Amino acid sequence: MFENPDLAPEEVAARMLVTPTALDDLTLADAMKVVSYMRPQVIPAGSVFIEEGEIRKTDYMMLVLEGDIAVENELPGLNESMVVNVIGPGHLIGEMGLLDGSPRSATCTATTDVVVAVLTRTALMRLLRDEPRVGARLLLTISTRMAQRLRDTTRKLRTFAQMNKAMHEELQVVMNNRTRLGDKRSS
Repeated sequence: MFENPDLAPEEVAARMLVTPTALDDLTLADAMKVVSYMRPQVIPAGSVFIEEGEIRKTDYMMLVLEGDIAVENELPGLNESMVVNVIGPGHLIGEMGLLDGSPRSATCTATTDVVVAVLTRTALMRLLRDEPRVGARLLLTISTRMAQRLRDTTRKLRTFAQMNKAMHEELQVVMNNRTRLGDKRSS
């Protein structure tokens, strides 16, 4: 994070906030204001710091400043989880929780020591009160990012549905062939 010793930690965080993996629609000036409402937190390697389905204290998001995080989802009915992403500096975690406080949708584990900047909903409300234009741009940028992810997920679901349909049709052909073969053997 501190590759450029000429920059203050807040500016480094602000520059990370305006990267394509975070909220690149914000200006650097907006990001500096947002970062001033965030608080740093260090997460030791190996710590599970967000759990899928967690319902308490979910009203915050984090900007990863240093380190790597494994993002996992439970596999229904298998009592196992699968790593769906590994993220690092410049990524955001928990934007949905910041907005709605709903249960977490994934488990996050620090694979290395991690440094994050945390924005709570309380801090977001202060930002909206103190800097309404910046707060509005932040919310619009988060909403745009979430809409893009929803569109991507919808595209993936369509592809999955097409594959599932093709597999089902192929299975029907195989089953029909077996049935015909069995009918011929019994005659």
